[in-house]
Order: sequence, then structure tokens, then C-alpha cells
Amino acid sequence: MQPTDPPGILAPHIPADLYRRAEATGQPVVIVVQNTPHTGAAAWQRLLLPFAIAAAVAAGAWGVVAALCWLMDVASHTATVIASAAGPVGAGGITLKLFSKK
Repeated sequence: MQPTDPPGILAPHIPADLYRRAEATGQPVVIVVQNTPHTGAAAWQRLLLPFAIAAAVAAGAWGVVAALCWLMDVASHTATVIASAAGPVGAGGITLKLFSKK
């Protein structure tokens, strides 16, 4: 493999019958290797997928945190409403007044 060969190509392949026929008749064998020039775009394309995954994970984590904050807010308001509506709470003869009305 020469240094000018594109990566991934080890050797061009010629079918055996074509090679033998060209060898027997003396015809030249022409090998065409398509090569696209490398541009600078490959560097950012390699980094695009990891950054996209990291951004998705960060957005998901913030979404989970926001959902938990909302859930705790709703739970605290619910507990406050239930406690204020119920008045004194008693269990086994012990009464606990959670909120005092002024």
C-alpha cells in the first residue's frame, strides 16, 4: 500500500479470468481507483456525534431535574392543603395540631 492510497483500500482486485485473458492477449490492464480528496470537513463531522449525544444527555438531565422540582412543589402544596383542611391529626390518643389558625 502506497502512502497516496486512500485509507481502507489494501489492493485493487482484478478477476482472475480477466487478468489471464489480458496476459494471454497482451492487452494492458487498466486499474481505476476512485479517490475523493479529503477536505477539512471531516474534523467537525467526527466531533458532531459526541457533542450531539452530550447535549441530549444534558437536556434530558435538566428535564428530569425540572420534573422532580415540579413534583416536589405539587406534593408540598397538596400536603399543605390536606393538613389545613383536616385540622388536628390524631393517632392512638395523641393529637397533633399541625397548623394553628390565627
